[in-house]
Order: sequence, then C-alpha cells, then structure tokens
Amino acid sequence: MRRKPGTLLPLETEILEAAQRSGHATFHGFGLAQTMRDQSGSRSLTSHGTLYKALGRLEELGLLTSRWEDAAAVEGRPRRRLYALTGEGARAAERAGAGKAVVPRSSLTSEPA
Repeated sequence: MRRKPGTLLPLETEILEAAQRSGHATFHGFGLAQTMRDQSGSRSLTSHGTLYKALGRLEELGLLTSRWEDAAAVEGRPRRRLYALTGEGARAAERAGAGKAVVPRSSLTSEPA
C-alpha cells in the first residue's frame, strides 16, 4: 500500500489509537497486538513483523519513541522494547479518532513506505 503524502496507513492509525486507549505510559509490541485484537478484533496484523515494521515507521515519523527495557526488570525472559507516544503521536491519535489521520509534513520523510 502506498502512502499518500501527509497521511498514515490504517494499521498505523490503529496502533496510535490503541496505544492512547491503553492508558499506559509505555507499551511493548506483543502487548499492543493483544490489546488491538481484544479491543477491536483487529485483522490488520497478519504477523508480528507487520506490527514491528509499523512501529518503526511511526518512530521515524516522530510519533513514538522507544527504549529497551531495563535488564533488572527482565528476570529470566528476553528484554522487551518499550514504546511511548510522543506529544505529536498523541495529537495524531486524536486526529485519527476524529477521522483525520494526517501527519504534519515536517514528520514525513521523502522515502516511500
């Protein structure tokens, strides 16, 4: 699917809305996927690779930030990458909820999605 200039893909808007609805300051990809399926019966996620690519694009657009979980919090499992909405990401989620999934031009890169 080609991205129209200044717009988000449907999966990207769904991610932003689910992240905002979660009420948590940070979230990890697998937990977000579960939330999306539970809350909206999301069929957008054909695989977890689809989700992580979309999370990466949203981070490149400045709508999310990410960091690795602290090693002390791991306790026998792999570390998770934690994501958080930026201020611009929260505004984009609000616009998406209002049916206006538009990203400020300054956030878009010239590379095709």
